[in-house]
Amino acid sequence: MRWLVGWSSIAAHFGTAGAVGGLDDLDGDLDGDGRTVHPVGAQLLWGDPDPLWAVGDWRPDEVRVVTAEPAARAVPGGANPPAITRLAVLGCCAASDEQLRIGLLAARGGALRHLTAWAGSYTVVVQAGRRITVVGDLAGARPVFYTPWAGGTAYATAALPLADLIEAQLDIGHLAALLACPETPEALRDSTPYAGVKRIPPGHALILREGSREITGYEPVASLAVAGPQVDPAQAVDGVRDALVEAVRARLTAPRHAPETLPPDPGPVPGMGPAERRAARGAPAPGIGADLSGGSASSTLALLAAGLPGVPGTVLGHGTGAGERLLAVTFNDLVTSGREAREPELERARTIAANPRLHHVVVAAGEESLPYAGLDSGPLTDEPAPSLVTAERHRSRLAAGSADHFTGAGARQVLDAHPARLADLLMDRRRRHLLRPVTALARADGASPQSLFVPLTVYRAARRLARTPYRAGIEAAADRLLSANRTGAVGLNGAVGASLAALNWARPGPAARWLTGEALAEVSVRLMEAATRPTSVQRPGEARARAALTRHAADQRILEQAAEIRSQRLHAPFLDNQVVRASRALPESLRVQPGARASVLRAVLAGAGIHDLPPGWGATTHASHTATAAARTGLRAALPHLMALFDAPLLADAGLVEARVVRKALRAASEGEPVPLDGLADLVATELWLRRLLSRRGTCWTGTAAPRRRAVAGGVPKRRTLQA
Repeated sequence: MRWLVGWSSIAAHFGTAGAVGGLDDLDGDLDGDGRTVHPVGAQLLWGDPDPLWAVGDWRPDEVRVVTAEPAARAVPGGANPPAITRLAVLGCCAASDEQLRIGLLAARGGALRHLTAWAGSYTVVVQAGRRITVVGDLAGARPVFYTPWAGGTAYATAALPLADLIEAQLDIGHLAALLACPETPEALRDSTPYAGVKRIPPGHALILREGSREITGYEPVASLAVAGPQVDPAQAVDGVRDALVEAVRARLTAPRHAPETLPPDPGPVPGMGPAERRAARGAPAPGIGADLSGGSASSTLALLAAGLPGVPGTVLGHGTGAGERLLAVTFNDLVTSGREAREPELERARTIAANPRLHHVVVAAGEESLPYAGLDSGPLTDEPAPSLVTAERHRSRLAAGSADHFTGAGARQVLDAHPARLADLLMDRRRRHLLRPVTALARADGASPQSLFVPLTVYRAARRLARTPYRAGIEAAADRLLSANRTGAVGLNGAVGASLAALNWARPGPAARWLTGEALAEVSVRLMEAATRPTSVQRPGEARARAALTRHAADQRILEQAAEIRSQRLHAPFLDNQVVRASRALPESLRVQPGARASVLRAVLAGAGIHDLPPGWGATTHASHTATAAARTGLRAALPHLMALFDAPLLADAGLVEARVVRKALRAASEGEPVPLDGLADLVATELWLRRLLSRRGTCWTGTAAPRRRAVAGGVPKRRTLQA
């Protein structure tokens, strides 16, 4: 896990003035009592009075620091030393050094949005005198956390190090909200699983001035009353094309890297080639790779990465020079039923892989790659997320990939239309644009007598949402948590039921049905308080779409930590700032049309000179059905272990669930009953994360004043106080 950490305090010197470089150059940072403390294994980017470190296995080209010429400021009675102005960018950033200097000057004048316009995925920290600015991203894949400490504020891109720093306890209320309303920012607020550690919202920046802090947004917020200017659809699609091509090119033009330490090759193994033996050892291949599932998102990235010019070879001389081929990885589940439904996607992947610029590798997954497999061997992540139960499944796929691996994560959330956007169209009096989406929705679950009434039912739900004020919608969600019906639309399942449930300002998550009344009451109080607070008014569809993107980006971040393979970098260009910003400019009337994502990505490929696509490319995939079947199969195989996990769960000690109820739900799901598997994955992942956290020893800090206890040293509280 890689992260950066620093702080701003009233104190002028901590003892690191002039120290730049590795940990050997570090004299120590004071905690306010004259005692040293600094992160373990850190690289000091700049020292006192407001130090900043990069922690983890950062590549040399992923950490860049630019300094502007200092300007002296005269003051009465003497002269101040020159004010230092510098910028640190961590991650994959395509900006040149000159562009970084221009951005530094712009940020010094307050133009923070300029710092998020470069291609790539990165975090920016700006120091202008004693003012520190930390800029988060738009999607939430690179969040920023902060906490009061030593008379000032400490910040980091991971919450666990800050929890270690202040020896925080668990925030049970946040865990309850994460299980009850995972896609509702009003319930989660700015909290984290650690009491006292806060996060800034996506699209915001944290500004620190000698210990004081301010959170400000750098993106314009759409008005609820007046629709924004309509962008020409063709121009909007061209913007997405340019942004996505630049995002892929940013990775291709970066220096190539090979694994630092390759395990010894055991030699020839019957039935295994060099690539298979390397994947079995858990080391990525040198160079560039990409997922190739046969879907439109992964295919687009694979074809762009194979066709765009990049830097051949690696810094260590690996690769095949100008003829280097992109490693395309296809995951083939051999255990889960429903292979007939997946066969068209696999055939499209094989057709695309016939490109001479691609080297195709098919990962044959067995029972060891099912969901809920390998739960005892995973690492501790920053936060809980449903991806913890599928980490082993993803790790088997990524082990066959390259040192730099593209993934299509986030394409659906960025390009597709959230069902709540139908209400935005009604607010703009564009009813005719609802005809095609509601007709396609009526056909999604097959022909039935109920399908005749689906268009009218969806239209009524969209009109109700369009006429519901923000406060009334949040209060209704709070009341729904305390009612008996927390499962969405009554009598409707499948795509129609999910769409109707999404046509609300907020809705309970799939795990809410198993939480205790006390936990739901606490989340309901959070929602009621949020409804009474002033907030920036957004249109309901846009607000729900941004919340869904934030949730997916957070899960993708935890997945990268849970399935991490040393020396490998996962790249999700769809979550980059410039791609998210360009996608938000797509007109809603274009988004809601069936097949909109495929048409946009087809235009992206056409703009890059790629026209020959296999038949059926962009068709509706069966990924959700495949994931459901795999989850049920994996749950059935891991049922004894899961039953033991919830024999005396920590979630029950915290008062969030009753162990008997969860065991009953697990048994019912394994027997094929219609139980929401996503909710069970949330419960299992949270319980698993709690056990890993409480079994952890040590902290992220060292020094004479370093915390000697791990975070949440007091364990899970047995009783919780309901805050009214």
